[in-house]
Amino acid sequence: MRLAIRCSIVLAFATAPAAAAQQGPPLTRAAAISHAVTQNPRVAAAIADTAAAVARLTTARALPDPTLAASYTKDIPRYHVTAEMPVDQIWNRGSRVNAAEADLQSSRYKLRYEVASVTLDVDSAYTHALAAVEHSRLSARNAADADSLRRMAESRRAAGDASDLDVELAALAAGQQANTAATDSLEVTASLLELQGLLGTPAEQVNIALADSLQPPDMARVASVAGSAPPLLVASGAATVEAAAANLRLQHRLVLGSPAFIVGFDTGDPTGDEPGLLPTFGISLPLPIFNRNRGPIAEAAAERDRATAELATARLESTLGIRRAQATLLAANARIARDRETLQNAARVVSMSLTAYREGATPVASVLEAERTAREVQRQYVDDVAAAAIAAATLKLLTLTPATATP
Repeated sequence: MRLAIRCSIVLAFATAPAAAAQQGPPLTRAAAISHAVTQNPRVAAAIADTAAAVARLTTARALPDPTLAASYTKDIPRYHVTAEMPVDQIWNRGSRVNAAEADLQSSRYKLRYEVASVTLDVDSAYTHALAAVEHSRLSARNAADADSLRRMAESRRAAGDASDLDVELAALAAGQQANTAATDSLEVTASLLELQGLLGTPAEQVNIALADSLQPPDMARVASVAGSAPPLLVASGAATVEAAAANLRLQHRLVLGSPAFIVGFDTGDPTGDEPGLLPTFGISLPLPIFNRNRGPIAEAAAERDRATAELATARLESTLGIRRAQATLLAANARIARDRETLQNAARVVSMSLTAYREGATPVASVLEAERTAREVQRQYVDDVAAAAIAAATLKLLTLTPATATP
């Protein structure tokens, strides 16, 4: 009897609705993703990298500024004014602009990938939170059913149709289910706090409520990998390799340096022998004797090799990730189909066992076993739906191409 009283006390706290752990206005999945994208520091860093790439392209396209020099000497003429205009080498400017454009394209691809990656993180966290809520609701309902079975066993014992063992078994099961419901309720709070952390909101307490429901993914809308376009991360790596190769070509061409034209005039002859302005023309040529741009060339070559290795890694990881996500999605969908049939069978078995117990045809242990099996099937169904939804979102990220990515 004391065990039954303790179970009832725990049940009063543990079987509260799962929505009680959710506070604040309802938050849809789309709203959560939109908020996270605008607040996430990874996206902000990628935006800053893109802005820096735009600045580098502006610098690459810019023309060099002339240099004006004025001097005074005691020899005649005494005043000298010259303007030096560097010649932007045509054969170098094209490589410089191409490298900057490829770098900008890579930065834009990385920005889109970061947005998609943050979207996946928030989408997965939202799915985990929905699964936790469903688990909490199931465990609360199971705890209520277990407590109802305990009261039924007590009533039957009072009528002389059940033994003390039946009552103790039912009370034990009710206590276990009450503890499970309490644990699942805490898991809801933890998952919601994790989601709030991704949204950039204070995580001292839960201040959001989930508006969407947990649904299996629509296979017709899952991204197909049959296309020939490379994934976004691979395209970004290829653009980085192109930028590094163009920069290496540029550094090789900069060995000769950039020549400059010099124009000006001399004036100020006190003797009057050379009146007016005396024109001056010239040209300056850098001499590649000591430096020969060896340091920048070696650095550019190392950057190209690094970009090539990262591209190979991205291709390998992208292929493996796509295959893994596809296998996970197919397996989860197959389990969902089997779970639906098993759920119907488990519900029938529980109903039949309860009816048989009321009529005294079976012991309470049979009812407890049927309910345990039904609980496992219910939790497995929720887990399989969540796994399928996360696998579909992951596959969508990994198969995202520059043509399908949102700018």
